[in-house]
Parts: sequence; C-alpha cells; structure tokens
Amino acid sequence: MATRTIVSVIAVIILAASLCSVSSSSTAPKAAFVKKTISSHEIVIFSKSYCPYCRRAKAVFKELNQVPYVIELDERDDGRDIQDALAEIVGRRTVPQVFINGKHIGGSDDTVEAYESGDLAKLLGVEMDDKGDEF
Repeated sequence: MATRTIVSVIAVIILAASLCSVSSSSTAPKAAFVKKTISSHEIVIFSKSYCPYCRRAKAVFKELNQVPYVIELDERDDGRDIQDALAEIVGRRTVPQVFINGKHIGGSDDTVEAYESGDLAKLLGVEMDDKGDEF
C-alpha cells in the first residue's frame, strides 16, 4: 500500500513538472515577440485600450510630442499570451508597461513620475515644455 502511495505521489510531481515546462515554453514565442518589439522601437507601451492608467501613460508622451509604438493587448487574439510573457520578463502583469530605448520604465505611475521629474525627457533627448501639466 505504501509503495502505491509513493508511486502516485511521484506521478503527480512528474505531471506537475511537465505542465510547468509546457506553460513556460508556450510563452517563449511571445517573449521573443516582446523582446523584438522593445528593441525595434524607441518607445513601446503595452496597453489595453479601455484602461485609464494606459491612457494616462500615453498622454505623457503626447505632452512630449513623442509617438510611442503601442500594443493594445485587448485588441489582439494573443494579447493574454503577450501579457503572460511580459509578466515573465518584467515581473509585472499589469498594464501599461512602458519601455524607452529598450529600458523598462514601469507602469503609469512610474512613467508620470519620470515625466514630472524631467527624467523621461532626458531619456528621450527632448526639451520639456514648462506648461505645468500634471497627470
């Protein structure tokens, strides 16, 4: 009886391990897509069209007269898979996720903070307009 229990436990462990490796390998093509997208564009925002935080992050770049490359995850059939790959890459599943020159800036709050401090303009090599706009 004890041998049967041990064999059952080992079988469950093997099955769980194989499922883990299947799920991580299934995100590999999407991780490659994310990395290629980030490296191919100066500004990349992984977003959802209905998200107010995403709109806020996109508005920051409009203030700087910059046009980001935006991936609207909710408008893609593979959006969930891309979001899973992003979570593996940056450790966050939330949107927006903003990248500049291949560097992960963060989400909405991080982007607005970088804008307000002037760090975002420096990263982009642009002059900030002193309109006093706050997000």
